[in-house]
Amino acid sequence: MYNVIIHQSALVEANVTLGPRTKVWDNVHIRRGTQLGDECLVGGKTTIAYDVQIANRVKINSAAYICNGVTIEDGVMISAGVLFTNDRFPRAATNDLTCLRPSTPDEHTLPTLVREGATIGAGAIIGCDLTIGRFAMIGMGSVVTRSVPDFHLVIGNPARSIGCVCRCGQPLLKWSDQSSDEPTQIRCAECGWEFEIRGHEVLDRGAGILACQSNLADRNVCPT
Repeated sequence: MYNVIIHQSALVEANVTLGPRTKVWDNVHIRRGTQLGDECLVGGKTTIAYDVQIANRVKINSAAYICNGVTIEDGVMISAGVLFTNDRFPRAATNDLTCLRPSTPDEHTLPTLVREGATIGAGAIIGCDLTIGRFAMIGMGSVVTRSVPDFHLVIGNPARSIGCVCRCGQPLLKWSDQSSDEPTQIRCAECGWEFEIRGHEVLDRGAGILACQSNLADRNVCPT
């Protein structure tokens, strides 16, 4: 494992794959069969269950819980205390309460997909059998019970969409400020990235000429 750092207090089980330059900090527990890509960061006291798939440059802050059935794409931010779930109607024991139910995946285990660039705020709870879209942002403490479209900003319990955000994370538009459902061209005031908004659908139009000329765009370029 090339330049991988694992804190001495972390527990990394057999058949775990850690990509180059990934860092695993104190009291982390990563269970068997999980895969993390390049340059990931796993914060202290986080637990990642077995067979979880995590791509490249994913940042997981302290005390997160990522359960079986979760797939996380490139560049996702998982903030402190985030909890994933994978069973809508869990029970600890059989109907007669004489035996524990097994914890291994079965027909009740439902998947969750977190698409590239998304952010999940501190203390959020993520339901199962759903997708969090590309570059979406989940507000802190939110309870997500349904899929979130690309670039949407959702908050609350249950979480609801109140607007959309840029790739850089800055707010673009509140839905309450829309004057019509006609297509709207919008440019991020922070980084210059351009979008087209049709109703509540957000289409990524790229950096654009102004963004390429802006010094603010430098913050989104990896150092060489």
